[in-house]
Amino acid sequence: MSAKDCGSHGQKRRRFFRRLCAAILVLAFIVLVVVLLVWAILQPNKPRFILQDATVYAFNLSTPNLLTSNFQVTLSARNPNDKIGIYYDRLDVYASYHSQQITLRTAIPPTYQGHKEINVWSPFIYGNEVPVAPYNSVALGQDQASGAVQLTIRIDGRVRWKVGTFISGRYHLYVRCPAYITFGTRTTGVIVGNNAIKYQLVTSCSVNV
Repeated sequence: MSAKDCGSHGQKRRRFFRRLCAAILVLAFIVLVVVLLVWAILQPNKPRFILQDATVYAFNLSTPNLLTSNFQVTLSARNPNDKIGIYYDRLDVYASYHSQQITLRTAIPPTYQGHKEINVWSPFIYGNEVPVAPYNSVALGQDQASGAVQLTIRIDGRVRWKVGTFISGRYHLYVRCPAYITFGTRTTGVIVGNNAIKYQLVTSCSVNV
């Protein structure tokens, strides 16, 4: 075989691979455009969370700067989309005070939420002698003495969107729910057991994805 024939075969192979790569790129571009068009047409909305109530079993601040607390909270999540499902792959619930986490994280089992569906969870969140920053400990003691504490019930997790047979990648989910707890003679809760008080809150939560 002559050098001319080898050069001709080499050029053909290069042209073939260039055409193959171009075809793959065009196909990938078309798929991406279709997905983006479907996404834009469906206009996915974030899930909507509501903190329905909170039952306080313990909330004791001791020296030096240690907090023991035990809550049960009821949270509802609604999928507002009529053509998009939501996979909740991970949801961790905990409480914070002035941006400091004051309880352990409680995991909610992974679940799928269909179109327009509502899920309700009632996890316990607690912490035993959790160290509190000195400045937060002072503020918390003052709030308790005044009879009201503003907490935040937080949910951190990962979600995926389902459109038909297409399932998106994972997205971070951040939910923040204000919880206004009153103590002593100012309490607005209902006694439901020994040293347990239930507060009907029904507050909307901020949701970021």
